[in-house]
Parts: sequence; C-alpha cells; structure tokens
Amino acid sequence: MLPDLENFISDPNQADLQRCGDRCFDERLFEAAELIFKRIGNQQKLAQVYVKMKQFPAAFEAAKKANVPKVWKAVCFACVRAQEFRTASLCGLHIIVLPDHLEELIDFYEKFGYIDELVQLLEQGMSLENTHNGIFTDLGILYAKYQPQRLMDHIRAYTQRIMIPKLIRACEQYQMWAEATHLHSAYDQWDQAVITMMEHSPSAWRHD
Repeated sequence: MLPDLENFISDPNQADLQRCGDRCFDERLFEAAELIFKRIGNQQKLAQVYVKMKQFPAAFEAAKKANVPKVWKAVCFACVRAQEFRTASLCGLHIIVLPDHLEELIDFYEKFGYIDELVQLLEQGMSLENTHNGIFTDLGILYAKYQPQRLMDHIRAYTQRIMIPKLIRACEQYQMWAEATHLHSAYDQWDQAVITMMEHSPSAWRHD
C-alpha cells in the first residue's frame, strides 16, 4: 500500500512521521521508511535506508546532505562490505580528514584485507585542502607494513608532514632500519641515528 502511504503523508496529518519511519525501518519496511524520511527530510536515516536497500550512490547523496561523521562511516563501511569501493572511497574522503575517525576507518579496511583500496584512499587524501599530518603518517605506516619498497620515497617527499616519532616506532616494529635512520636524522636525533646504523649495519649503515 505504498501509494496510499505516499498520499497520506503528502496531505496534512497529525502522524508522528519520525516515529512511523523508525518503526518501518526496524520492521525492514525500507521502501515505506524511504517515503517517510524523504517527506520529513531526515537525511541521516535516509542514508541508512539506502544502505539497507543496497542503493549505495543514493546513500552517498543522502550522507552528503546530512554531512555527519557517523553517517559517512555507516555508508562507507557498508560499501566496503559490499565491495563497492568507488562509493566507499567517496565517503572515505570525508572521514579521513577528521583525525579522530581516521584510525577507525583504517582498522575497518584492514580487518577485511582491502589494503590496496585503503592505500589508494589515503593517497587521494594527501591532495585534499583540509588534509592533516595523520594522513601522511598513517600512509607511511601502511607502506611499512604492506608496501615497504615505497616507504623511503614517501618519507623523503613528505618529511615535513609526517609525525616522525610515530613513524619511527612503526619502522622499528617492521624492521625498516634505513628508513628509521633517515627519520632520526630528520628529527635531529643524530645519536639515535648512529646507534641504529651500528646495531643494524647490513641494512642501515651509511658512511657519510
């Protein structure tokens, strides 16, 4: 009876439409919930409805209108689960610029093993206007864990944007000694750079 519902909510009425929409959502009547949330303009709930209906582009558009971190994450994570990586990336770009939510996003991608898609997302994030040092640092950590051959170039290119102590810890954890030495030097920790070279000379020693 969706046409009847649409006619009813279009006319003046005394119904608590938010409550009706929530109940439809809880009872998995997603098409009815869509009509109601559209009518009252609740973009947060509308995004959740579209996720359940697997209409991911529509979910992205609703999330964009709501522009709330919780909604961006819900849509992004649902897209990752469904392997809809293009839409997941569009949502992810709105999450990674928020330092408090970046780690949760990284953990979610890693949990499902979508490392290449995660690296691509952070690489895109480096060119955003509202980027921050956490993006450069966490991308370096991902390189250390999964793509070590790319780490030194990343460090040299973005030394000023990296949180050096945090990345040094990752380099030591994953035994990236040459990179750790370079970071110690960039951080003016010359004694620690020398110690690292001496303790790991086959991979980290440089005469100069």
